[in-house]
Amino acid sequence: MRMPGLDLLRAVAVVWAMLFHSFLVGCLGEQWAWAQRYGWMGVDLFFVLSGFLIGSQVLKPLHAGERFAFGDFYLRRAFRILPAFFAVLALYLLWPGFREAPGMEPWWKFVGFFMNLSIDYTNNTAFSHAWSLCVEEHFYLLFPLLALAMLRRPSAKVFVAVCVFIVAMGIALRTGTWLHFDALGSDRNWFVENIYYPTWNRLDGLLAGVILAVWKTYRPESWARIGARANPVFIAGLATMALSFWLFRERAGLPGNSIGWPVLSFALAMLVFAGAQSQSWIGRRALPGAGWLAAASFSLYLVHKPIYGLVQTHLGDALDGHGYAAFAVYGAASLVGAAILYYLIERPGLRVRGRWLARRRRIVVPNPADAWPRTWHRLVLMKKRASSDR
Repeated sequence: MRMPGLDLLRAVAVVWAMLFHSFLVGCLGEQWAWAQRYGWMGVDLFFVLSGFLIGSQVLKPLHAGERFAFGDFYLRRAFRILPAFFAVLALYLLWPGFREAPGMEPWWKFVGFFMNLSIDYTNNTAFSHAWSLCVEEHFYLLFPLLALAMLRRPSAKVFVAVCVFIVAMGIALRTGTWLHFDALGSDRNWFVENIYYPTWNRLDGLLAGVILAVWKTYRPESWARIGARANPVFIAGLATMALSFWLFRERAGLPGNSIGWPVLSFALAMLVFAGAQSQSWIGRRALPGAGWLAAASFSLYLVHKPIYGLVQTHLGDALDGHGYAAFAVYGAASLVGAAILYYLIERPGLRVRGRWLARRRRIVVPNPADAWPRTWHRLVLMKKRASSDR
């Protein structure tokens, strides 16, 4: 079931990222400067949404005492990400004119999803926006394992301690890295390569989303009670976003890159919480077009930068200095490219995924004795003992 509030936030996230990347085409004028400056935060909004949605998918069966189907989970993620991603990667590799910049990291870094850990950002910026997909893939791979390990002996204190440790280590790593390279006075783009892209520095948003998922799954009464006051939470989220803007007034400065990330993630988490409530301002009803933008947001994120480059090559001079008209043209072209990718690659892949998983459910007949925890097995033993007593 789709949530209109979360669809709206996902649509905002991808449009915000598109506005930020307009720097590739000389920006869109002063009219859009306020949105372009902080548009990179759209990716952090994606992280919080992913942490919440994927966290809920993982935690719900575990909380119900069901055996977690790792195979089904990874198949769902693979069919969701890989077809569209590999299609766009193939275009980047086989059609150099598709690239928004000439230099590109080797193909195997993209296939292995670790280009965010090793990139020459000065010379290889083509398809660099795949860095966030690498972070997501690392999350998909590791979170179910971590959740299963922690829930073998559930403890609220341990969970809080892990969360505090992750936030504190992120602050320490980013601060130490910033101070080190600032002292060196390095000429390379160390902010992007060593702070902004690496997965270990970008866990705050995913963690904030996971905390929301834990709250909803394990404290549903509290979730519903606070959810009835979702609008004040939404306002508080916007106010905290303003604080984030101030901390990141210099995007590569120390205040933002030390404590700015957890503050930003907390603000976005409040917005996501409000979006998940059906009675909130943003979750009450679907905004026309937001549902489609949310559904196609992955395809749109993948293609918007190369589409920007193609449009600039052919129409850049005519659009220069026309902010609103320029964004309309760049945006419309990106939507067309995203629609082609979505309807030809991504959506058919999701249909194949549905058939594949349905076939697996028909073939694999679960043995109740293998369920975790082994409730059925205990019931059988109790029945045998009762029979022997007779």
